[in-house]
Amino acid sequence: MTDPSASPSVTLSRPQPGQSILVVDDSYAFRERLALAFRDRGFDVRTASNFDEAIASVTASIPRWAVVDLRMPGRSGLELVRELRGLSSSTQVLVLSGFGSIATAIDAIRLGAVNFLPKPADADDVLDAFERGQAEALESPASKTHETPSLARAEWEHIHRVLADCGGNISEAARRLGIHRRSLQRKLHKRAPE
Repeated sequence: MTDPSASPSVTLSRPQPGQSILVVDDSYAFRERLALAFRDRGFDVRTASNFDEAIASVTASIPRWAVVDLRMPGRSGLELVRELRGLSSSTQVLVLSGFGSIATAIDAIRLGAVNFLPKPADADDVLDAFERGQAEALESPASKTHETPSLARAEWEHIHRVLADCGGNISEAARRLGIHRRSLQRKLHKRAPE
């Protein structure tokens, strides 16, 4: 007798050697280090430094997996996720960011990314995140519990999101937040609330 909660048509698949993976990041050093690590593991790796290069690469040959940086010059990683999912629903996309926040992660998942991973990350972190993202997608909504962030955590995330939107410019971020620059600097030196 089979388990009715099991879905035989859906299987988890971790990226395997020989499969194609696209690495999109504007940082040459990080992009090439990650690409080399995937090549060493036997993957067919292509790289791109921005939205346009990534779309040209995908148009030539659709990858099975894509690792996309959130913040790049020109069009953002979130726009790239939307475009990649529109071009190929079979491509699994993972978003990387040095400016991780819950709100940004939710945006990435809503657009079709399987998971969101903060930088720095190595090839094993990426492979594990792909696997976790697929496993979480198969869980029933009733089995998930979402904790409401504390006010301090929500404030911390909002400040970092505004700072990321300002390209790291503390003066501009302070102006948008309506606080003094020194007050913002003090808040930025604090650790993230639990």
